[in-house]
Amino acid sequence: MADKNQSVVDVDAAAGKLRDGVIDLRALTADTRNGCRVFVHYNGPTDQLSGMCTGMAVLDPGASPHPPHRHPEEEFLIVADGTGEIECDGKTTQVGPGAVMYCAGNVLHGIVNTGPVPLTFYWSKWMAKGV
Repeated sequence: MADKNQSVVDVDAAAGKLRDGVIDLRALTADTRNGCRVFVHYNGPTDQLSGMCTGMAVLDPGASPHPPHRHPEEEFLIVADGTGEIECDGKTTQVGPGAVMYCAGNVLHGIVNTGPVPLTFYWSKWMAKGV
């Protein structure tokens, strides 16, 4: 898998702090490309974090949202539906519904749908204040 460094967490305070409440998927617009539909629920600062990005992606069979990459933020990824492979820190693991990936900052990781049906996953990545 290729190595790419990318950071998508917006640490700009001008982005507007996250407010208490619910973010409805129906109110979001998908970024669609290469067999992936990506929904960003929130990207900006919170009370405790300088930046947090959280969302959902739906991958068609054979699709990946991007090449394996690394970024300074820690990240959790939770598989909701479908099957695939997650690479994290040099290890590739077969995953299905309920699988959870954690990667520390700057650890190479990626996901690909290896199954016959769409793979849906949720992610959250964050940057602590002062980092």
